Amino acid sequence: MAKQNIAEQFVDILVGAGVSRLYGVVGDSLNPVVDAVRRNPAIDWVHVRHEETAAFAAGAEAQVTGRLAACAGSCGPGNLHLINGLYDAHRSMAPVLALASHIPSGEIGLGYFQETHPDQLFRECSHYSELISSPKQMPRLLHTAIQHAVGRGGVSVVSLPGDIADQPAPEATAKTALVTSRPAIRPGDTEIDRLVRLIDDARKVTLFCGSGTAGAHAEVMEFAEKIKSPIGHALRGKEHIQYDNPYDVGMSGLLGYGAAYEATHECDLLILLGTDFPYNAFLPDDVTIAQVDVRPEHLGRRSKLDLAVWGDVKETLRCLTPRVREKSDRRFLDRMLKTHADALEGVVKAYTRKVEKHVPLHPEYVASVVDELAAEDAVFTVDTGMCNVWAARYLTPNGRRRVIGSFSHGSMANALPMAIGAQFTDRRRQVVSLSGDGGFTMLMGDFLTLVQYELPVKVVLFNNSSLGMVELEMLVAGLPSYGTANKNPDFAAVARACGAYGVRVEKPRQLAGALKDAFAHKGPALVDVVTDPNALSIPPKISAEMVTGFALSASKIVLDGGVGRMLAMARANLRNIPRP
Repeated sequence: MAKQNIAEQFVDILVGAGVSRLYGVVGDSLNPVVDAVRRNPAIDWVHVRHEETAAFAAGAEAQVTGRLAACAGSCGPGNLHLINGLYDAHRSMAPVLALASHIPSGEIGLGYFQETHPDQLFRECSHYSELISSPKQMPRLLHTAIQHAVGRGGVSVVSLPGDIADQPAPEATAKTALVTSRPAIRPGDTEIDRLVRLIDDARKVTLFCGSGTAGAHAEVMEFAEKIKSPIGHALRGKEHIQYDNPYDVGMSGLLGYGAAYEATHECDLLILLGTDFPYNAFLPDDVTIAQVDVRPEHLGRRSKLDLAVWGDVKETLRCLTPRVREKSDRRFLDRMLKTHADALEGVVKAYTRKVEKHVPLHPEYVASVVDELAAEDAVFTVDTGMCNVWAARYLTPNGRRRVIGSFSHGSMANALPMAIGAQFTDRRRQVVSLSGDGGFTMLMGDFLTLVQYELPVKVVLFNNSSLGMVELEMLVAGLPSYGTANKNPDFAAVARACGAYGVRVEKPRQLAGALKDAFAHKGPALVDVVTDPNALSIPPKISAEMVTGFALSASKIVLDGGVGRMLAMARANLRNIPRP
């Protein structure tokens, strides 16, 4: 039996860690690893057209499955292209292992062709980034990288010179067990005792939930019922907490709606559950705040904090709920539910009048039809910018759907690459990319990846021929829009030229039929929807001083407009208010 080389050993360890595909672009220093993948039936090489796509796809796969995913780039410019997608994966806490192949080991530090120092370059967007400079470092260094990515939730980067990848592996050593899942973390008794006292002493308690509530829906609902608390959420908490929630008061932040802002500011005690919500301007500074998070570095970095509780949400609530006194006074909860319904009544009317006749189409209307026609277990990937608005307002979670976007890193061009990674996890599951024309064209080359692998991703393209969110930022800052216009082709014709299904929608009456046909198509499909670039209505009290990028300092509801089926949900929750 031939002796393994380092590349083969590297691939075997990835397979042992549960990795079933490696996204990347082949090239010189990476060739030994790619050849090892070719000869290993347990793993596939996914040839994308841009390494940034590889990193986004790996990050999305990790978020959908909860397991380690992997990507790779060749030396110098090749692995540098990974960096934006790796930043996103790291900030999304997605376990991703990135292979940054390197120039010949004997040339490092001598200004060789394509020389960079990837072990240094990726340190800011990873928990672990190290160089394999000797075959003797394998497999321990790769094991350590995997433990960091899975155990801490985020990115690890291994830099491997091509000549070392081709060298014989060291003699077989004892196999090392690898971490494949994270443990449940229970807070200490002292913190639980203090949190119980805070809750029992407060008349009005509000819960504000983030992505850390994933898997804890039942526990959050039981807790809210016992203490009669309204529940608000951040964007990343929406898919985990909004559905089947009789205590829902909406979302806070730039894309916020409903009564979440009032509920977080008018309570006696605000409990932040599993959220690293970045916009501290939307958090109160004059109420008692407790925060529960599995990552201690998140505690207190967004707001003043009266109690820090280190633990995951599910285990914390399992300890907490039996110990707190049940509250009987629902007045605060009922008032917030009524405020929430009233707030949605006020904004929903803006895009419910004659939408079936409005040309160009209201993007809100497009999003609402997508929401109605999409599968009950669909995975939505969402471009940064205005598509974030439509996803926040119109996609209806149900506990089975997933919504993935660059919600923490805020990168353009993420939706299509993320859809690739999501679709590879299950070809039978519907994956819908909500793409803006700006983001789509930035990495449009990887639409060909859908065709090449016959991935049945459905791209719904919101085509307003502009960088809509940037125009909004300029407008609110008192600046004329400049450099934001896109001269676009007929994207449906482009899709057909690539060998995919493509249809262009310019009138509302065409929309439902086009989406149904695209969703029913067996392969990749693109629906190019010409939407109104002037769809947003801006509240008049917003001033230039309020806006810094995505952050606002002084407004509870920033973007006016429709809110999809959320109004119906809010009305339904009013039935829970006891009648005299």
